[in-house]
Amino acid sequence: MVTGDPVAIGEAFTRDPRIHKISFTGSTRTGKLLASKCGAMLKKMTLELGGNAPFMVFNDATMEDAIAGLVNAKLRNAGQVCISPNRIFVQSGIYDAFVEQLTAAVSKIRVDQGMQDEFVVGPLINQNALDKVTSLVNDAVSRGAKVMLGGKPDAKGGLFYPPIILCNADDSCDMHNTEIFGPVFALYCFTSEEEGIRRANNTEYGLVAYAWTTDVGRAFRLSSKLEAGMVMINSGSVGTASVPFGGIKSSGYGREGGHYGIEEYVQVKYILMAGQNR
Repeated sequence: MVTGDPVAIGEAFTRDPRIHKISFTGSTRTGKLLASKCGAMLKKMTLELGGNAPFMVFNDATMEDAIAGLVNAKLRNAGQVCISPNRIFVQSGIYDAFVEQLTAAVSKIRVDQGMQDEFVVGPLINQNALDKVTSLVNDAVSRGAKVMLGGKPDAKGGLFYPPIILCNADDSCDMHNTEIFGPVFALYCFTSEEEGIRRANNTEYGLVAYAWTTDVGRAFRLSSKLEAGMVMINSGSVGTASVPFGGIKSSGYGREGGHYGIEEYVQVKYILMAGQNR
């Protein structure tokens, strides 16, 4: 573990020819900066950067399962994970019922410190994170989003931010194009499969996408058309260390996990051994 000035450390890692590979997990801005420096030396990189995950729920989905998967994925570490669902697209036929049932489910979850036996929503990491989430929510509300749950500072104070559910969010709001990193459920209504895919892909990021449907044909279409390095069908869990974890577009390149992750750290070498004529 090396701690200290990130600029000085980054310069040393990217410039030193004895270091042949860099793997970085963090913001897209920092990842692009490191990539530009590594590019000067043609140094290999694995970049796992920001996300803006869509979570799509179709009319034919099993709603109870979709809500359970959404709550677990969204509130893991209070939403402060790169694979957290950011934009929740619900098809028009079940939109109102979904909002109602999601609100009932989330309202039962306590906000508390993490040393508890049951699932709770813990604090945000620092004041900047709290200010960012508050600003994103205020912007969405100013653009017409309706608060169905939460929206007020938690009684515990500090960095605790209670889960908030926003319905009728607009694609123009800041949180639609920003990684929220907080316990914010932003719901958007869509009509057709084509519209949902288009809006889900309307982001510079492509880390993970979630979709819930019982239509097998649609599941295969979504798997192909959603622009993400990982597509989860009827699951709110991304998987285990044995699968290739990583994204496309501004979410980075390369993979972690499985044999794909190992291959990121080796080079292909072609060897030909010819015989000798005597």
